[in-house]
Amino acid sequence: MKANFLLIIAFLFLTNCKREQKISSSDWEVISSRLQFKDDGGKLDVKSGNFTYSFQKNKVPFRKIILLNASLMGFVSELQAENVVIGIASPEYIYSEKIDHLLKSGKIQNVGNEQKYDVEKIISMKPDAIFTNYIASFDNTYQLLKNNNIQVIFLDEYMEQSPMVKTSYIKLFGKLLGKEKEAAERFNQIQKDYNDLKKIALQSTSKPNVLANEMYGDVWYMPGGKTFTANYITDANANYILKDNTEEKAVTMSFEEVFAKSKNIQYWVNAGNHLSKKEMLNINPFYGKLEVFNKGKIYGVSGREKQKANDFFESGVVRSDLVLKDYIKVFHPELLPDYQLTYMNEVQ
Repeated sequence: MKANFLLIIAFLFLTNCKREQKISSSDWEVISSRLQFKDDGGKLDVKSGNFTYSFQKNKVPFRKIILLNASLMGFVSELQAENVVIGIASPEYIYSEKIDHLLKSGKIQNVGNEQKYDVEKIISMKPDAIFTNYIASFDNTYQLLKNNNIQVIFLDEYMEQSPMVKTSYIKLFGKLLGKEKEAAERFNQIQKDYNDLKKIALQSTSKPNVLANEMYGDVWYMPGGKTFTANYITDANANYILKDNTEEKAVTMSFEEVFAKSKNIQYWVNAGNHLSKKEMLNINPFYGKLEVFNKGKIYGVSGREKQKANDFFESGVVRSDLVLKDYIKVFHPELLPDYQLTYMNEVQ
């Protein structure tokens, strides 16, 4: 009897847990396990990584924001909300011409760099919020800003490994910047184009083998099999060299390990921002031993680059459709005969 009673209690507990979970999940817009938000009419709640935020309706949309990461600018630019940006860290990494113009006109201020932010300047500017990736070594800086009633919002979109999940961060920016309708329209269009491109890629009967990234010193940082690079290659209907790997981060390999896996590779992508094979050989003579270096095709990501700024890491974070289109053009050029590469370039 006691055993039956305990079973009933356990069943009711599990049922209630499931019911509560269902209610909870229906309340929240779930972008990923790292980002969710909920608008209950009176306030906007946000869960981002290990951080939670609650914004009263009279506090959003934000009118003055500061960005400490170039990758986050892509979302703001896609919503044409550059006018709310009053400060940027490391502006030399920003590709946007509109932002460059606003910097030169003084409407946007330089607030330091990843080595040291100008905290006094930031406090004097009185932003509604600061957006940044969380970096533990800056905890003291973040706390000082919070102590001066400045809202610091941590977003780690760079940790997302699904291209469209990265893109969907635009929905939160839409909520926070008063561009909810525009964000929904842009996301829906990018998602449709992405899915249409995946179907186009499947029309090809060939499925080339692909190598990715490059060496830094003695280490080749190969994207894991579950990273966004691997997902792009798969969606573009190609075989990635580590497709069976289950890592969501870079896998460190020696040149010898890569060499052993690199036979019958037709394409090498994300090979830095090099402009020529000669330049690559000057950096690492071992590249010349790879079959793909001598007989295949190599593509870098300097198609839209100026000085230190590279748009692949800015608008490319949001425009997953264009990044996928580049990969398809590389692997299956016959499928997109009139398309010119946006972010990528062939290394000659």
